[in-house]
Amino acid sequence: MTEFTAIAPESHAKKVWKKVSDYAFAAADTVIPLMGAELSKTISAMPTGFIKQEVGYQLVGITSLQAGMNMYVAPNGKWLGGYIPAVLRAYPFRLAHQESPEESILCINEASGLVVESTEDGNAFFDDQNQPTQEIKDILNFLSEVEVNLAVTQRAVNALDDAGLITPWALKLQQGEEVVPVTGLFNVDEAAFNKLDDDDFLALRKASGLTVAYAQLLSMNQLTVLERLGQLRGQILAPQAANSKAANLAGFSLSEENGSLRFD
Repeated sequence: MTEFTAIAPESHAKKVWKKVSDYAFAAADTVIPLMGAELSKTISAMPTGFIKQEVGYQLVGITSLQAGMNMYVAPNGKWLGGYIPAVLRAYPFRLAHQESPEESILCINEASGLVVESTEDGNAFFDDQNQPTQEIKDILNFLSEVEVNLAVTQRAVNALDDAGLITPWALKLQQGEEVVPVTGLFNVDEAAFNKLDDDDFLALRKASGLTVAYAQLLSMNQLTVLERLGQLRGQILAPQAANSKAANLAGFSLSEENGSLRFD
């Protein structure tokens, strides 16, 4: 399990952090949590759907139909898509909370290899007065905005669930001559959506559920992007691709380390 350390002058004043040069850290992420505010960009970049968590459904971008593989991350770590989801753009930082939800603590993944002694090139955590640098303040603000938007998005997803509009997504993956099912992904039930009465439709609109529903349905066309990326990766990683398995996302949990963030 990834451990995050709270950033403090006592432990980080004599250290610096480096920005990531690639997205290899997300190479095994089959799904990535999404915010409603970025759906206008992800809709043309990747398919979106839902996974089921203990607390309900969560909106995610789908990066592969094969377990443990992110089709958008090239072997050299380069991101191959046209848009990078917000939750990847603040790695290796994340927020934690004390007893009060209003008290946010900025933490960092010390095992990322991006935290080094100040004798190396990098970005300072604190200035000469042991105050957070402007870059650290910007990261904190960015993560705070992400967290607020994720909460708004979750309310929209909950509204879709309450309306009975989230259903198992019947997906299959061609592997050689074999066709295997992909389990654990969910999508909007378009037929049920089109049958909503006026009251339920207005309730979804007030909860921003309509935006999520339309975006999810339209993004399903981007499954072809996964096919093309899979073909490209198959040419480069043929032995590995031959041994890959269809994703089973039933019970998949986006734990805090899987939701780690990267800022740039």
